[in-house]
Amino acid sequence: MNDLLSTLVLSRWQFGLTTIYHFLFVPITIGMVFVVAVFQTAWVRTGRAHYLQLTRFFGRIFLINFAMGVVTGIVQEFQFGMNWSNYSRFVGDVFGAPLALEGILAFFLEAAFIGIWIFGWDRLPKGVHLASIWLTALGTLLSAYFIIAANAFMQHPVGFRLDASRGRAELTDIWAVVTNKVALAAFPHTIAASFMVAAAVVIAVAGWHLARNQHLETMLPAIKFGLWTMVTAGAVTLLTGDQLGLVMVDTQPMKMAAAEALYNTATGQDASFSIFTLGTPDGVHELFSIRIPYLLSFLSTHTTHGTVEGIRELQAQYTQVYGPGDYSPTIWVTYWAFRWMIGFGAVSVLLAIAGLVLLRRGRVPQRRWVWRIAVWSAPLPMAAMTVGWIFTEMGRQPWLVFGLLKTSAGVSPNVTGVEVLISLVVFTLLYGALAVVEFRLLRRAAQRADELTPPEDPAQDAPETIATVY
Repeated sequence: MNDLLSTLVLSRWQFGLTTIYHFLFVPITIGMVFVVAVFQTAWVRTGRAHYLQLTRFFGRIFLINFAMGVVTGIVQEFQFGMNWSNYSRFVGDVFGAPLALEGILAFFLEAAFIGIWIFGWDRLPKGVHLASIWLTALGTLLSAYFIIAANAFMQHPVGFRLDASRGRAELTDIWAVVTNKVALAAFPHTIAASFMVAAAVVIAVAGWHLARNQHLETMLPAIKFGLWTMVTAGAVTLLTGDQLGLVMVDTQPMKMAAAEALYNTATGQDASFSIFTLGTPDGVHELFSIRIPYLLSFLSTHTTHGTVEGIRELQAQYTQVYGPGDYSPTIWVTYWAFRWMIGFGAVSVLLAIAGLVLLRRGRVPQRRWVWRIAVWSAPLPMAAMTVGWIFTEMGRQPWLVFGLLKTSAGVSPNVTGVEVLISLVVFTLLYGALAVVEFRLLRRAAQRADELTPPEDPAQDAPETIATVY
């Protein structure tokens, strides 16, 4: 019963659940704003009506998701003071700097220009109005970068000095914080994966309409765009993930060892990549596995004769440096999250390639199961990003700030488990209700057809001005 009401355990569950829920909106927002910007650019350059229709159609989906993301994101800020006050006091001087930049520069840019884009349709010249959505996209990128830079300090703390008397880290070099090598590697990987998520939304929505043989003039270009974006973004995600893996091995070797359930240091052929492994209930001993020789060595060092440190050796090193304790994360979580991340992403790309093959030479598949796959495969990239985030955060345990502050030391000292449990239940119920509202709004926006209706005059590609869209 004490464990069930543990402030630490419940605070971790609450932060994890609310963060995962909020994170569902983030990659869609990042990717979808660029989808809208590309379609609007195509309309401005060509004047073709179907690009305008796609801009308005997917613009509505983007705005619904953006609004929900803002609402759920506010809760994250409060949790630092509510459940993690010791963490806030320890890292606030450093963590606050990139978050302040995100709020002052990035979010202000997003908020200002998204308003101009919404209300400027019939008031601004086409070029100026187009610039507003691209500036919104820029603000979204900046917002993502500053947040990733803040998180990167937790993975690899730099640009600070430790004030032992006050028990806190103090910022000494903001440039080092925002150019943290973990942030520089994680940012392109996250953005490319977000484009995969947005591409999956485009593919699913277009597939739903094509299954009903409606709006072919708009949804065929849309699904082709989504499929090509999925394949291209998938390739970039793979390449940037490789670079992020190298940085992870350099800064958090225990995370890579845990991702492979590698208990003993291995070199060359022995540093194999586990496709599938079954172990004892305690996770310490391997019973059966399917492995690819040399692959872990190549992924970790870019050589076939590299050495990858094992959990036992790293545990001994960390014990000498940080004192007694268990410095390995939950192995089965990191092991399977790493594989689910790769698997979900790979399946998404393979399905997109299959879709391009089926649509070659302008053919439209007539079998409904093709379109069902297009619709039901939509959650795969999002699932890949979600388990990737879980891998990133759980693989860092037991550290809240790697090498500086353990998770157990960051929780609020004056908050009881009962109080956290009450807030956890309230947040869960509230977010459950918001999830229903969000799903219904997005489904209605995805299925509505008024914005996809061709102009009455076929000779006129697009009107010079249109009414305010939203």
